[in-house]
Order: sequence, then C-alpha cells, then structure tokens
Amino acid sequence: MKIAAVNGIRCHYDESGDPAGRPLVLIHPLGTDFRIWDRLLPLLPQDMRIIRYDLRGHGLSECPAAPYTMEMLGEDAAALLDHLGVRGAVVLGISIGGIVAQQLAATRPDLVAALVLCCTAARIGTAEFWDARIEAIHRGGIAALEEQILSRWFTEAFRSSHRDELAGWRHMLCRTPEDGYLGCSYALKSVDLTGQTAGLRLPALAIAGELDAATPPETVRELAESIPGCEFAVIEGAGHIPPVETPEALAEILTPFLQRVRDAVA
Repeated sequence: MKIAAVNGIRCHYDESGDPAGRPLVLIHPLGTDFRIWDRLLPLLPQDMRIIRYDLRGHGLSECPAAPYTMEMLGEDAAALLDHLGVRGAVVLGISIGGIVAQQLAATRPDLVAALVLCCTAARIGTAEFWDARIEAIHRGGIAALEEQILSRWFTEAFRSSHRDELAGWRHMLCRTPEDGYLGCSYALKSVDLTGQTAGLRLPALAIAGELDAATPPETVRELAESIPGCEFAVIEGAGHIPPVETPEALAEILTPFLQRVRDAVA
C-alpha cells in the first residue's frame, strides 16, 4: 500500500508499468475508487509509468469533512504528482476525474502534456441537480440513491448480465464515506470550467460512452469541440464507466493516442 501525505491529506495511490516511462495518471469517478481501472491496466502500454490514486474522501484516501472545491481536488492531484516528481503526464479522467484533469491542466500546465477526457464535461449537471442529490443523501444516505446512480453508471445489459459483479460496485458506492461523496458533490455543484478548458492548448482526446446516461455523447462532443484539435470517439454499447464495461474497446481507442503522445510530446 502506498500513501503520500499531500495537500493536508493522506492520499492512497499505486504505480505500475515502466518507472522511467512517460507518466499516465488515472482519475476515477465520484463514488468509486482506483479499482475501476483494474481491467484496463494490463491493456495499456506497459512502457508508460501508470499512476492511479483515490480522490479525497474515496477509497483509502483520507476523508476530510465536506464541502470540497474543484480547486482543492486539483491541488490534491498536483501535490501528489509533485511528491512523485512527475512532469509532462498524460492525464486520463472519467466524470469528476475528467473535471479534475481539466482543472489540473489549466492551473499546472507543467504537469500535464496531454488529456484524455472520458464521459465528462466542463460542467456536469446543474446546481439544482446537485442540491437535490446532496439533500437526498442528508436524508437517507448514499444507499437512498444507489439504484439511480448505478443505472447512470452502467447499461441495462451490463446490470442484468453481471448481477454478482454489480453487487460489488453497489458496495463500493454505498461504502464511500458520506463526507467524501458530499464533498465532491459540492465541488461539482459549483464548478464550471468552460472558459478555462477552451483556453487549453495541448493534445487531447475526448471519449464518450454511446449509452452513457450521465454524460451523453453529445455532451462529450461539445467538450471536445471546445478544445482546439481535440479528437473525439464514441464507444459503442458503453455506459458511464468504460474501463469496467468495455475495457478492450477503451484500450483500442486509447492506445494509438497514447503512443502518439508518448513519441511526439517532449
């Protein structure tokens, strides 16, 4: 187990691949932890230095009291990469992880050479949406929303054909510390990176899940169109968390981009 004391918290992280390779940083969605990447890891280029970590309030990272801000989450990522001596990373984020990646690229461009933004946007949902979710969790805990959230994460086909596995993802969601989930919900409620993201000038790839109920393909396409030169792809049959449902299809899109960035970006 690897724990780093950064930005006022103890952050749980892991490294694999080639320690001397170009860094690839993986940032997970709300209500999960870095285990969502397990199926994707062996499919990634193993000549990269692959770093994954748990957001504050998630997994085995420390859980301060809510609320959090997106600036805080970006500073966590930056502090961890500074701790690890990382510069010029490719940063791949899903959902809130993609917003953290955008925040990091805008505020610490020395750390980010390229972005992969998967099932995300510059702003996800409305203040009213997050207020309703926050209120529901205050009333009944995360378990009160588990069916709604799982139906947004995974396609109906996956939920019906992977019932035993789905129970594990349900446990991961419901065992997320309430302050961690609420803290990140407050960050999502208040953030809109539309202007900052439109100002980014770096290689970027945006990936949508065809059946994603949380950030549909048109939302991800709009994000891609806001970044000059950003590539865009859709994974057929995928929901909101492609590394769980469709890791091979995700890797097929990712690998050529990662190889180009690895070879072309100094």
